[in-house]
Amino acid sequence: MAKISVKDLNLYYGDFQALNNIDLKIEEKKVTALIGPSGCGKSTFLRTLNRMNDLIDHVKTEGCLCLEDQDIYDGDVDVVALRRRVGMVFQKPNPFPKSIYENVAYGPKRYGMKDKKQLDEIVERSLKEAALWEEVKDRLNKSALGLSGGQQQRLCIARALAMKPEVLLMDEPTSALDPIATAKIEELIMNLKENYTIVIVTHSMQQAARISDNTAFFLMGDLIETDKTQKLFTTPRDKRTEDYITGRFG
Repeated sequence: MAKISVKDLNLYYGDFQALNNIDLKIEEKKVTALIGPSGCGKSTFLRTLNRMNDLIDHVKTEGCLCLEDQDIYDGDVDVVALRRRVGMVFQKPNPFPKSIYENVAYGPKRYGMKDKKQLDEIVERSLKEAALWEEVKDRLNKSALGLSGGQQQRLCIARALAMKPEVLLMDEPTSALDPIATAKIEELIMNLKENYTIVIVTHSMQQAARISDNTAFFLMGDLIETDKTQKLFTTPRDKRTEDYITGRFG
């Protein structure tokens, strides 16, 4: 079942067209990987899914992008509410210069939650979901900046999960991490898809092959093809996909 349906999506930065007529269905509670060379539109497409591109000047978006049955680009859509439903984790860990506890509680507090017991429960649940609780439960009041890079990234995932999103967007979440921290994040993603729809941009085709159910290959702003990951990597339909995944270009 499609959680997100994209139809005839075009995106322009001023006069430059960055995305061309994208049609894509993102399945519920599956991991969808977006692959392709640098500058091909993967991250731009990812940011259309929670309207992060709205923050950039001179961006124009056309087409239909539905989260379940709601077009998120309708004029009456509450963008703040949308971003609660569609959380985001960035390439570099970006914890706030606050305590571990305050990082996770930040979103719920901003939306008016004051009950300490409820906040405690949200912090514990989110850190457990992000596979970080056991490592930090005895130092929740210490600065998040004292955590390792991999722990900081899992904290950022916990911070996104605290808002109980339906969809989690990840923009190259392991590119700044070492192999051990990367493996932990990958294992975490595999577990999270039981409850969340996940879309991940990755430069690593090995990572896409390991953790995703479906893969979409982008090139020069076009969606070249999309399929079940195993099928796309073993029997791609398009020669350009084959050339990319066999390392002939990109």
